[in-house]
Amino acid sequence: MREIFLVATALLVISFATAQLSCDAITNGTATVGLPSGKVSQEVEKYEAALFLLLGFGGFSVLLALVYNAIRRHVFRDVSNLDTAFDAGGRVTTSLTAVTVGVQLLWPADLLQSATVTAKYGIAGAFWYSSAVVVNIILFPLLSLQFKTKAPGAKTFLQVVGARFGKGTHIVISCFALMTNITILTCIIIGCTDLFQALIKDSSDEFCVLVMATLFGSYSFVGGLGSTFYVSYFNAFMAFVILAVFVVRIFYVPDDDSLPFGSLDEVYERISCLVGPADNKERSYATFLSVDSLVWMVQGTLVAASVCFCDQAAWQSRIAAKPVQGVLGFFGATFLWFAIPATIGTTTAICYLSFSAGNSTLMLPDSDINAGLVTPYIAQQALGRDGAFMILIMFTMLMMSTGSGEVMGISSIIVYDIFQSYVCPFKSGSRLGHCILCEKVKKEEAADETTRGHHPTMSDVCRCPAVTECAACVEDQEAILATTGFSQQLLRHHCPVHGEYRTYQDALVRLKSWTILGVSLTIVPVGLLIIHSGMDLNWAFMTGCVVTIPCFPGVVLSIVWVKATAKGMVIGSVTGLLCGVTATLARASTLPGGIGDFWVNTSEGYTVMLGSCTSFFVTFIVTIIVSLVTHTIKDEDDVALEWQKVRDIDNPLNPWTNFYLEEFPNLKGNQKPSYHQLEKVFRKAKVTAIVGSIFCLSLFVLIIPSVMASLGVLTSSEFASYVTSMHIWSFVMAAIVIVVTPLEEIRAIWRELQTRKLFRKSTYSQVDKFAERPC
Repeated sequence: MREIFLVATALLVISFATAQLSCDAITNGTATVGLPSGKVSQEVEKYEAALFLLLGFGGFSVLLALVYNAIRRHVFRDVSNLDTAFDAGGRVTTSLTAVTVGVQLLWPADLLQSATVTAKYGIAGAFWYSSAVVVNIILFPLLSLQFKTKAPGAKTFLQVVGARFGKGTHIVISCFALMTNITILTCIIIGCTDLFQALIKDSSDEFCVLVMATLFGSYSFVGGLGSTFYVSYFNAFMAFVILAVFVVRIFYVPDDDSLPFGSLDEVYERISCLVGPADNKERSYATFLSVDSLVWMVQGTLVAASVCFCDQAAWQSRIAAKPVQGVLGFFGATFLWFAIPATIGTTTAICYLSFSAGNSTLMLPDSDINAGLVTPYIAQQALGRDGAFMILIMFTMLMMSTGSGEVMGISSIIVYDIFQSYVCPFKSGSRLGHCILCEKVKKEEAADETTRGHHPTMSDVCRCPAVTECAACVEDQEAILATTGFSQQLLRHHCPVHGEYRTYQDALVRLKSWTILGVSLTIVPVGLLIIHSGMDLNWAFMTGCVVTIPCFPGVVLSIVWVKATAKGMVIGSVTGLLCGVTATLARASTLPGGIGDFWVNTSEGYTVMLGSCTSFFVTFIVTIIVSLVTHTIKDEDDVALEWQKVRDIDNPLNPWTNFYLEEFPNLKGNQKPSYHQLEKVFRKAKVTAIVGSIFCLSLFVLIIPSVMASLGVLTSSEFASYVTSMHIWSFVMAAIVIVVTPLEEIRAIWRELQTRKLFRKSTYSQVDKFAERPC
């Protein structure tokens, strides 16, 4: 514990020291600060931001991580387990899953970009922007349920790819996965740097990236993935509270007997005087019949698909819950996520349009609008310094959740898919169906071999006891829980069966900590390179999907289609990438300025839509065609053998069957339920996922848009009703987040304590039973 405090403190000291150095450099004229060119004023002093963000949010997040560690150590007793660092114990509650998925997918860029598209295209912009992401959140439960049923022991989606298709395909898809993580971090770094420099005085590039690195890495280093769940709740709590205060103070509580922008009716009257985009109905900003918004929705859906389905940070947060809780958590996340960007994007953008109507001197330049500065600009105009602090707090909260998730995602790929697979595997050349400890055929596999006509001898069959039935392992685990810090690393494990693997896992736990620290520190030089490259948030957000979307079809097919092959995955993804980039550059070259105006033309709406659609459909079609030609699946035995590859992904110290003891109470030792048994037990979750997906898609893609589009150009009362309904939606979601989530988490902890109390005597008797039994 002492080492944890020292590292966290060191991170904070480094950030403060560098912030002071950059401040001195500015004072001496040896460094330049990239200030926004628009009219967003810098209301926050640099020292205030440093103290507020680093000591306030960073310090409190580290404390939450320590609380989480204490709970895992004294209640769940799995703090020393490697998997716990990346799956938070595998039994995350429904509401905590909903909050974490919703907040980690809610990039700071979402709050900026939702206002940008609304300011450009009208009131439909924020809705279609939010719907593009929501579509992918809605569809993910169906895929994650397949994942949890077929590969319940996997901690990364890349492990499934590696188990099914081998080394070459695993390396290719891993490159795409890391590219996705880098794209997301790029958007976070650019968006947060723009915001920090818009609101904080003398905030250099170095100051911005160091603040981000500290906030991302400190509590992730201390508490692993589980701490991000707790911190995500705190961040969601703060974000909803600030959003509610922001909305109420702008529209519902007069300040000095007047509202900052007037009533909703007055806002509507001013917006009605503006000439909107040419493709909007009657060129009005108050209509859902907006072609540009629909185009953005198409390209936004593909952008969201690449980051939802190919981002390990998203996967690990979603597979940390059991199937039923995970499915319900996703649908809860759908409504939670939609509430924030739709509300703040609509609110700030209509206020901006109203504020600038008839007075062009109040309008922001296009560069600032594309940088996402509409929201902070309106916050300052409405609430002054208080508004600047509110926006800074909200964006910092969301930045922490998303950024730490990416740090954990990259770290899990490094630990599980690089180090454990290629650098230092436990035993190289392990075979399908064989025990990783003794390298003999597993019992259930031996039975299957017998039914196929093969008869392995008794000496060839694995007889390793389950870790829960091993007396030596019970003693080793008690010794681990009785020590902390450096002393724990010096422990020698005595179990002759599991001890060697437990030592290997201890090494991976230490590697995990240093990997998280290394990834966090790497953000500093990489962030500075990104900032100095000249790309803006709009380009990174939109064009990044062209190079990441080729990963999407292969990932989905590897989980749901037994006939997918290694050749299909590699040829499809590489071909899709080349065709998508070519289509993007070809379209950009036809625009004014051609490729010479690279940043603008390659991020133009139709260019991005062409490139991303080409990437997706070429990858999808080529992968299917090549797989159909090259697959070797002939009968049900081949199907069972193919899925057995991913079912065998497991940790013998923490077998996935431990998570399903309630569903399969009759399992003993190393017995595992079959795929069909898992599918039967999770049928309720499957039905829930299908029904919920149909309902949510109908609501967000058909019902609400159809009703609003049928109204044509909204009247003043219709406009006010829609905006008010968005506000009510966010208030309801805020109440659910604030009240339900902590109650459910407290209930889960209480149940675990009661369970341990009830079965303590039986546990002791179990130890006595196996005390004289050789391991």
